[in-house]
Amino acid sequence: MVGQSPAEPRAAVLLQPFVHQVGGHTSMLTYDEHTICKPLVSQELSFYESLPLAMRQFTPQYKGIVSVHLKKDSLGNLTLIASPGLGQPDTCGRLDSAGGDPAVTLWHKCKWSHTQVTKTFKDSCPGKMLLRTDLQYHTDSLLEDANGKQAERKSYNPWGLHCHRQHLNRMSSKHNENKLHQFLLLENVVSKYSYPCILDLKMGTRQHGDDASEEKKARHIKKCEQSTSASLGVRICGMQVYQADTGHFLCKDKYYGRKLSPEGFRQTLRQFLCNGNQLRTDLLEPIILRLKALLAVIRKQSSYRFYSSSLLIIYDGQEHKESADQHLPFPKTHSTNPSRVDVRMIDFAHTTFKGSKSNPNPTPYDGPDHGYIFGLENLIKILQSLLEGK
Repeated sequence: MVGQSPAEPRAAVLLQPFVHQVGGHTSMLTYDEHTICKPLVSQELSFYESLPLAMRQFTPQYKGIVSVHLKKDSLGNLTLIASPGLGQPDTCGRLDSAGGDPAVTLWHKCKWSHTQVTKTFKDSCPGKMLLRTDLQYHTDSLLEDANGKQAERKSYNPWGLHCHRQHLNRMSSKHNENKLHQFLLLENVVSKYSYPCILDLKMGTRQHGDDASEEKKARHIKKCEQSTSASLGVRICGMQVYQADTGHFLCKDKYYGRKLSPEGFRQTLRQFLCNGNQLRTDLLEPIILRLKALLAVIRKQSSYRFYSSSLLIIYDGQEHKESADQHLPFPKTHSTNPSRVDVRMIDFAHTTFKGSKSNPNPTPYDGPDHGYIFGLENLIKILQSLLEGK
């Protein structure tokens, strides 16, 4: 086996927005087919570095740290370039080169044309399909053509692009091109799915971290009180679900999720499991089993508080014949994880626990995170009622 010598520089990697980001506000970027990256937050790094063994099956695999810098071409187009090997461990295996001039990118000045976005989604998912959305934005339009027109706005899910644009703007206004930024490398948990259907759930009855200002604390408390976070311990933060009848994804954003009543939450959960033709009842039992396994693990994690973290429920929108024809029930064991569904916890920037390196004197909490447990229990109950046809 021929390997690179330790001194041989690794090729730079052109980072592009992760097209399956459905929620959150931090820009998630594609590093390679199986790896995404996000700006490093010390509290999140501390969580991954001391992750309890029992939780590893419910979180993305942590793959290391990489240095990232801004690059601007002669026309002012911004890109982000990862530089493997600048003092970081090589944990990702083979990396694809950025290839050619990084200025030749889809994301020129963070304005994207319909054809470019379409190509990106087609590269990411097989088959001819686009993302359809009824996202409602409180900010300016996310998509403009050369004349500032917004005609193509409803052709795809722009959430990841929206986050990426904001992130590039913040970085370019605060830092010069030479500054190196540290990014976390994490497993792309949807890479194995042909048509990834993703539900992003903000978990728990409290969302603000211990370090939140009084203003931020009050803002988060209000959001929880006015949404299903208070009543159910969970609220929808984003969603994309493949519609087999149209060949599109249906998308919802966090603003939609905040407005839902408990019954609206239940109906949206049902919609997430509907492929446009029928309810995917075959997915309910494996999802419930996976959530129950997670619940058992969370109940044992003393001192952990997963403030502002999310839970992803994932399945493949492309039905496989063998799973559709299978009538045998799945074994009811916690280790069971049918590959066509997944449940993963993400976003640990405000997670606190005893022994955290980034916060050596965290607010002392005893026992498990009861707000998170409350949300999981309600989520399981709702899915159970859907399974029973209620």
